[in-house]
Amino acid sequence: MTHPPLLPASVDPSGARPSAHPSSTGPLRRTLRAVAVVSCLPYLALKISWIAGSRVGIPEGSVLLDEPGVMAVANSVTVLMDGAVVVLALLLTQAWGRRVPAWLLALPMWAAGGLLVPIMTAYPLQLVVKLFSDAGSAPASKEPFLDEWVFAVVYPGFIVQGLALGTLFALYARERWGHLWQGRVQDLPRHAPGPVPRPAAVAGCALAALSAVPHAMWAFGATAGLSRARIEDRTPDFHVLEGAYALFAVVTVAGMLMLLFRNGPRLPLKAPLAAAWLGSGAVGCWGGWLLIAGAMPDAEEAGGPSQLMLLTYAVQMTAGFLVLASGASFLRGRAA
Repeated sequence: MTHPPLLPASVDPSGARPSAHPSSTGPLRRTLRAVAVVSCLPYLALKISWIAGSRVGIPEGSVLLDEPGVMAVANSVTVLMDGAVVVLALLLTQAWGRRVPAWLLALPMWAAGGLLVPIMTAYPLQLVVKLFSDAGSAPASKEPFLDEWVFAVVYPGFIVQGLALGTLFALYARERWGHLWQGRVQDLPRHAPGPVPRPAAVAGCALAALSAVPHAMWAFGATAGLSRARIEDRTPDFHVLEGAYALFAVVTVAGMLMLLFRNGPRLPLKAPLAAAWLGSGAVGCWGGWLLIAGAMPDAEEAGGPSQLMLLTYAVQMTAGFLVLASGASFLRGRAA
């Protein structure tokens, strides 16, 4: 297979690393880098203050105060995760970032996008729902988790991080790997199996679709499989989040099926790739995060997830990683 004529001369056809450095970072990228870094500061400041023993933003009776040692470890992990956003913003805008192996950049970006995109989608919807509902906050019988102002400060920061970092990565990826998604879906060979490993891709799609079912049920008000505490504590925010999880599972399946069966012939190839990338990240990373949080020793006593919820998280995490592996294999095949 020949490469499209739009392949930049500075890009190694293997897609692994460039043969020359790109032009210097322009004002747009410097601005986006600064925005991404600054948007991390409120979250990092809060987390570091909590690790140091401060209770700012944590009301009396919050479950966060029950296990200070566990919370210190969890806060340290999330500080490292948000600090990685700063590293990625630098990597995407410096000449040395072009020499980083593809997997060492793509995997953290997949995880960052997967964790941020559902927040970017669900949080604005939650605000809209609260405008038309009096039940947007936690039930009166439940002890508050965090002060409301914490969410108002942190979540907009996540949205800004996602927009700035996502734009930087799109610009970077277009220069370094843009030749891999030239053309349209209809340009893919129809009778050859293609570079996507079908068993893994089909299994990933099946598991993602399976995980979407309980999330969709819970989004629309079903209580089957929910713990008693979770049923009592449901708010409109809960339903929006469950709907977002189901939505991204559907997006994952749609994107990968287009690549597998060459559907959507009028679409550019980057459309199903983007759907599979973002969807699998959201499904896999949030499934893993919720599974780890739900498996904590005190999760059950704190009204944590039921066994069916934990199984759902495990299924969606597996689906996300299977689709990621299939997409990576597809791109390696295109590069070859």
